[in-house]
Amino acid sequence: MSKAFKALSDETRREILKLLNNSDMSAGEISEHFNMSKPSISKHLDILREAELITSEKKGQFVIYSINTTILQEVLGNFLDIFTKK
Repeated sequence: MSKAFKALSDETRREILKLLNNSDMSAGEISEHFNMSKPSISKHLDILREAELITSEKKGQFVIYSINTTILQEVLGNFLDIFTKK
């Protein structure tokens, strides 16, 4: 769970998740929305994938990234549990 929170701590990664919430995209399509190098975007994607916040699937010559809503729901639930009185 700490990997997910660490991944979400970065504004660029949160923006990537917002993009993927609208539609699945390739790394090239994602990088068009940012003023940074493609290797930098790839590093952010690797961190999100390691935290299981996104998934990737090879389609032809492209890798398509998708948001993993199951993990996001789990992370949000755990976050809200912090503030729930028991």
